[in-house]
Amino acid sequence: MGLIPWWLQLGERTPRLANFATQTPGLRTFAKMVGGIAPQRRIPRLADETFRQWFRHRPAKDRTKQREGTDGRPQKVILWADTFTDHFHPDSARAAVRVLEAAGFDVTIPDGWVCCGRPLYDWGLLSQAKHLLRQSLRVLRPALRDGTPIVGLEPSCVAAFRDELPQLFANSQDANRLKSQTYMLTEFLREHAPQWKPPTIKGDALVHGHCHQRAVLGLEPQLEMLRATGLELDTPESGCCGMAGAFGFERGAKYEVSVAAGERVLLPKVREADADKLIVAAGFSCREQIEQMTDRHAIHPAEVLAMALDGRGTNESIH
Repeated sequence: MGLIPWWLQLGERTPRLANFATQTPGLRTFAKMVGGIAPQRRIPRLADETFRQWFRHRPAKDRTKQREGTDGRPQKVILWADTFTDHFHPDSARAAVRVLEAAGFDVTIPDGWVCCGRPLYDWGLLSQAKHLLRQSLRVLRPALRDGTPIVGLEPSCVAAFRDELPQLFANSQDANRLKSQTYMLTEFLREHAPQWKPPTIKGDALVHGHCHQRAVLGLEPQLEMLRATGLELDTPESGCCGMAGAFGFERGAKYEVSVAAGERVLLPKVREADADKLIVAAGFSCREQIEQMTDRHAIHPAEVLAMALDGRGTNESIH
C-alpha cells in the first residue's frame, strides 16, 4: 500500500489492463490477496485519462478575464494534482481548473512528478518519503521562490505541507515557503479572490469534513464558499469516515474498525439523505467510503462550484 504512487504511475500507462486485473472476477480476488485488501472492498477503478494527461493536451483557452498580478500579467497558481485525484478522480481537478479560471487565475501544474509522501510515511517508510519530498521541493523551487501559490484538493496532502513537512525539513527555506504558499481550493479563493462569488445553486448538501481539515487546516473556508452558492448545508459531527487512507482497505480488524467508525454517524446520514441532496466531501478516502458503503456518489467541493458555473441544480448532479 505504501508504494501506491509508483504502482499508479505504472497503471496510468495501461489503465485498461490495470482495470481488467482489478475489476474482473477471479483476477480481482487475486489482486486483493496480493495487496492485502479486505475481500469486502472494491479496488477503485483507474481513470482512462489522468488529470495531468488531460491538462497537457487540452486546447488553448481564453485568458482575457484572468486576474492580473502586480506586474500586469494574469496571476499564476499551481494546481497540485495529488496522486489519488490524478488517477482516480480527475473530474475533481478539471472542475478546480474551471473554477480557478472563472475566478481569474492562470492555472498551471508542476513541471515534473511530485508527491507529498504521505502514503510512504504512513507506512513507516520515512526515508523514502523524505526522498519524494525533496524531489517535490526541487520541482517546485522556482515557483516557490517566485511566491506562486499552490492550490491543493486533497486535505491530507495540504496538511502534509502545512504540518509534517516543516518538521521533517526544519531548516529548509523552501519547505517553509511551501507551507506558507499552499492552500485548499476554497481557502485560496477566500483569501486571494475575495470579490469572486460562485453562481447560485438551489438545494441542500450534506458536507463531511475530512479529519485533516478539521485538525490542521480548518473547515470553515470550505463551508463559507459552499454557503455562498446558496446551498443549505448539513454538517454532522461525524468524526472520521473510517477509511483513513489505506487503513479501511486492509483486511481483518482494520476493515471492521473502518466500517464501525463510518456507521457511527456519517453512513446512516448519507443513507437518510433525500435523493436530490448533494453529498460533499473533499477527501478521496471519505468519498470512497461513502461510495463503497452506500448507494450514493459523493463529490468534491470543486465539483459543486463547477455545477454552479454550469447553472445546474442539485437534482441534476450524479448520485
